[in-house]
Amino acid sequence: MGYFTVEGGRRLSGSIAVTGNKNEALPVIAAALLSNSPVRLKNLPDIGDVRNMLEIASLLGAAVVNANNNNECEITAKSIVTSELPVDLSNKIRASALFASALLVRTGKAVITQPGGDHIGRRRLDTHFLAFTALGATLEIEHHTSGSDVTMETAFILTAPAGGLVGADIYLDEASVTATENALIAAAGARGKTVIANAASEPHVQGLCRFLQEMGVEIEGVGSNLLTVHGRGDFGGAIHEIGGDYIEAGSFIGMAALTNSDLTISGVDAGVMRMILFQFERIGIAAETNAAARTLRVAENQPLKVRKDIGGAIPRIEDSPWPGFPTDLLSILLVCATQSEGTCLIHEKMFESRLFFVDKLVGMGASIVLCDPHRAVVVGKSQLYGSSMSSPDIRAGMALLIAAMAAQGNSVINHIEQIDRGYQQIDKRLNALGAGILRNDSRRSNDIKKI
Repeated sequence: MGYFTVEGGRRLSGSIAVTGNKNEALPVIAAALLSNSPVRLKNLPDIGDVRNMLEIASLLGAAVVNANNNNECEITAKSIVTSELPVDLSNKIRASALFASALLVRTGKAVITQPGGDHIGRRRLDTHFLAFTALGATLEIEHHTSGSDVTMETAFILTAPAGGLVGADIYLDEASVTATENALIAAAGARGKTVIANAASEPHVQGLCRFLQEMGVEIEGVGSNLLTVHGRGDFGGAIHEIGGDYIEAGSFIGMAALTNSDLTISGVDAGVMRMILFQFERIGIAAETNAAARTLRVAENQPLKVRKDIGGAIPRIEDSPWPGFPTDLLSILLVCATQSEGTCLIHEKMFESRLFFVDKLVGMGASIVLCDPHRAVVVGKSQLYGSSMSSPDIRAGMALLIAAMAAQGNSVINHIEQIDRGYQQIDKRLNALGAGILRNDSRRSNDIKKI
């Protein structure tokens, strides 16, 4: 495992472009296995999660060419050689479950284990299986032990009916993003029409819909919570460009504000940033948008101050499904609130463990009261000081990196593989703007070194 040594107090300047949306790239890679024709993906982020998904696709039988060469690759799945996902790679990334739908369509069977990923709370697969069984698949669950430490593993065995999946009227019991994506991919290969109600409608779900449409699938209601998919038995090739990562854009907004930097963020679709910008404004962070140029600009010397609700009440900032504030940015906004004068309540409604990194911020000097697994009261402004800490998940890792860049003194961030899963070459890109981040490849260090 590697670590970052971060010199705090440096200002950034210049322009930084967002990479492709990780949360769109992962389901699109899985859906590419529906077709036996070449699929070319553009603007593909070169990050750990994408590399893992491409490796899984390759092990399943797809030919992956020029992976991430100029952020592009070509996937050709002429034949699928196995219906079983590799356990070691699946344990690293939750999105591996997205291959289940393509495997059901192509082979009539899918064997998956409980996928890995960020440890931010319980992330159930029930909604995925609800969609698959509605389309005619059967589910069998097997438990067995493996390894010298007698680890219990659960295998989920999905089997399509003899004639293949059949379109159905599906009502998802929660508006789960990954379950909606699995339902979309499976419905694309099912016979007849499928209606998916209570579907997630995030921009990356819309991106997957566009990709399926490019392969010849007719989909109605894209961008809404009611999707109608007309399945087909064959799929053409496609050339698909992954949309810009609005989560990365939000991360850079917070980073610019906390380092008192003048920063331009390019490659941004202003249309998907409205709620993000609104919530940042509630803690005093403003960004100027240029929709035509697809840019955001965060100016220096902003007076960061929490904006109270009408009547003087402490504001509550919470995440919610699209078009609400995305859960993936709540960790970033929480860190920003530590540097904004005033008090606010951060309410994480979706995952019960996402806020379990705040102790590291408290150790840096932040004034935060963790009320329960879902709520934290942040009182700013607090002076942050350099510290040695570890990255627990992708977004918390980026939040800690931002805190370290804003802190007085130097910091060490261990387990940076978590950050690398979601942010492409983040140290190189930020150092080009003036940051002081040194990547170290040895296993671990508790020493804070001068850069």
